[in-house]
Amino acid sequence: MYKTKKFFVFTTQIFTGLLFGLLALTLQLNDFFSFSIAILTIIAISGATHDTAADGVYLNELSPKQQAKFVGWQGAFYNVAKVFSGGVLVYLAGQLEKEIGIPSAWMVVMFVYGLIMVTLGLYNMRALPSGSSASEASSVREGFATLKDVIITFFQKKNIWYSLCFIVFYRFAEGQAIKIVPLFFKATRAEGGLGLSTSEIGLLYGVFGSIAFVLGSLLAGYYVSNKGLTRKTLLILCSFFNFPFAAYAFLAITMPTNLYVIAAAVAIEYLGYGYGFVGLILFMMQNIAPGKYKMAHYAFGSGLMNLGFMLPSMISGLLSDMLGYKEFFIWVLIATIPAFIVTWLVPLRAPEEKEEETIQHQHE
Repeated sequence: MYKTKKFFVFTTQIFTGLLFGLLALTLQLNDFFSFSIAILTIIAISGATHDTAADGVYLNELSPKQQAKFVGWQGAFYNVAKVFSGGVLVYLAGQLEKEIGIPSAWMVVMFVYGLIMVTLGLYNMRALPSGSSASEASSVREGFATLKDVIITFFQKKNIWYSLCFIVFYRFAEGQAIKIVPLFFKATRAEGGLGLSTSEIGLLYGVFGSIAFVLGSLLAGYYVSNKGLTRKTLLILCSFFNFPFAAYAFLAITMPTNLYVIAAAVAIEYLGYGYGFVGLILFMMQNIAPGKYKMAHYAFGSGLMNLGFMLPSMISGLLSDMLGYKEFFIWVLIATIPAFIVTWLVPLRAPEEKEEETIQHQHE
């Protein structure tokens, strides 16, 4: 409700960068873990604020057709950071661990994070469109009244409960698989893992995973911009998102030793992941966000989407320990079924309906 969305984008980027620098300094302390958790909590809040504002810039500066056209790029850059973190920087940490030790290696990596974020903040201070200023609340009471209206109108949206089920269950299988895969890669073969080193895991994600993911996201972006978001396209995107988890079941059953075979499986999974993730983003843009509070309602959708990822993630370790890696990844394939059910049943808005609601709220 204050300043511009651009202001919150670049300030949270710079603030997050400074926090990563502070985090790096604490890694040499005896009580580093407590300090790390506290600082990472603040980083998480800053990151969530940044995501909300950045999505607001995207939604407000681009038309629905442009949103569909560039959603592949948005999805690619949204997730390439995760691949970069789990790949390139983990590989860097793995190499540095051998030379300067674990604390110093990760201190360097955290400084790299900080430098990247501060640089992005300074760049976006100049590069992003300013957009319109918010209608600043004149009092705390008025601010809470607006917040109340934001929440009420969100749950008054047509077919909102179907939509929420869709965004929660679309990632049900992913939430379980993604947390266990790095542990599976690193665990010894006696434990049912692949026995890979930190550097090898970084290489898999940073090279093969990132290239495949970006390619999948871009292909999906052009696909939906041409076909539109229909029942058929959404089911195809859901299939691309979920079927490639079979690659991990294949690795757990066959236990290959050839790194290129493992890399091929990772590339297949990330290609499908990048392709299918676009469906979820575009669904929220065109079925959750339209209306008076586009940014806030998209943020609610994003938060619930992450909840749909976090809840299965919380039980994934327990299931993996109970079942073992091979049976766990077979279970993950069974866990894809809810995603197909909600994709088949969720109502989709017609394009004219989205446009009509947006115009109506603009007049209001």
